[in-house]
Amino acid sequence: MNIHTLIKTPCPCGRDHFAALKDVYTGPGAIRRLPECIQQLNGKKPFLLSDIHTQKAAGESVRRILDEAGISWSGHVIDREVLPPNEWVVGSAFLHYDPSCDLIIGIGSGVINDTCKILSNVSGNPYIIVGAAPSMDGYASATSSMDRDELKCSLPSRCPDIIIGDTDILREAPLHMLSSGIGDMIAKYVSITEWRLSHIINGEYYCGQIAGLVRDALAKCVENADALMQRDPEAVQAVFDGLLITGLAMAYAGVSRPASGTEHYFSHVWDMRALQFGTPSERHGIQCAMGTLQAVRLYEWLENYTPDELKALQAVTAFDYDAWKEQLCSFLGESAQPMIALEAKEGKYDKTRHPARLKQIIDHWEELTGIMKEELPSSRELELLLKKLHIPTDLNALDIDTAKARLTFLSTKDIRDKYILARLGWDLGVLDELCALM
Repeated sequence: MNIHTLIKTPCPCGRDHFAALKDVYTGPGAIRRLPECIQQLNGKKPFLLSDIHTQKAAGESVRRILDEAGISWSGHVIDREVLPPNEWVVGSAFLHYDPSCDLIIGIGSGVINDTCKILSNVSGNPYIIVGAAPSMDGYASATSSMDRDELKCSLPSRCPDIIIGDTDILREAPLHMLSSGIGDMIAKYVSITEWRLSHIINGEYYCGQIAGLVRDALAKCVENADALMQRDPEAVQAVFDGLLITGLAMAYAGVSRPASGTEHYFSHVWDMRALQFGTPSERHGIQCAMGTLQAVRLYEWLENYTPDELKALQAVTAFDYDAWKEQLCSFLGESAQPMIALEAKEGKYDKTRHPARLKQIIDHWEELTGIMKEELPSSRELELLLKKLHIPTDLNALDIDTAKARLTFLSTKDIRDKYILARLGWDLGVLDELCALM
């Protein structure tokens, strides 16, 4: 994939688009280009970071390739069956880091990649990631999703300089990781929809070219869904490329809008509860796909709704934020505190600002529902797709009953400073109706 030809300039949106990622090498045997990549970054001695699973999947090959090329290296294999994305993993990487190294090579996917991005950012050394699974869209991002003090957060870090995705390696990833990768892509149905909705309602920046990149990548992934479950190399490459493109799309846009919305916030809520209360959770992409199905079902109801101005104004007037804070704290524990602090800065529940936003919604309702119909698949189509990918369609798989599902949806509007489905429901005064569908 040639990342340098993805975005055409000048862009109609009026902005210049930039990504720190220098190159991507994908396809069968791509790992053999590693010595060339090291030379490209003027590296002399790389530090290798992997875990016990990714060491077997690709780490041993990386070491052999470097030895054959006469490249000295130092490395650390994190000896944990499951890597927690927290201070322990980052600390382990730092304590084993060899300061004589001038380059970092991560061998893995989510946690390894996020940890190496932090290590690269702090050390100032360039970074190459050798992907071990097409499981998430964070390969090309400049942030790290970590659990800090048992709270989920997105930390500024550093985008990799080069990404290597060898399909001979990627296709051998566990099947649930393949499902997770395409699940993270399926989430883009909702993220692109909500980006467009907020553009109309709030005047938020939107770029059609960036959205088009993500939309095309998503379509290619869905077309290859059957083949992906058979580990077909072209299907695996389609998903990996799609995940890279959405990561680049976030960099181009300067915001996460092209890749995440309500569906990701369902996943964040479930992760927060898992941290606080030890409740069940799944891989990120699988949870995002499950959240996408829930969001699409709710959007289908909105597509046939006619806004009622008086009802909306009365609902907002009656809203009791203090009571909602208590409910939020009960449901999410300490994880609710950053969300409450965000509201103190953001003021999304400011009742004096609601009428103008509501007028914009009502005046453009036909256009807004047109976007929903244009961008989103039907819930029936999506349900069949998830079943094909062995992704649960019932929230009971995460031990989430009706009451918890409704609280999850209501909590999504408080996680980030982003206009999403639950905020639209609050503005329209229909949160009770939407919750009744959960």
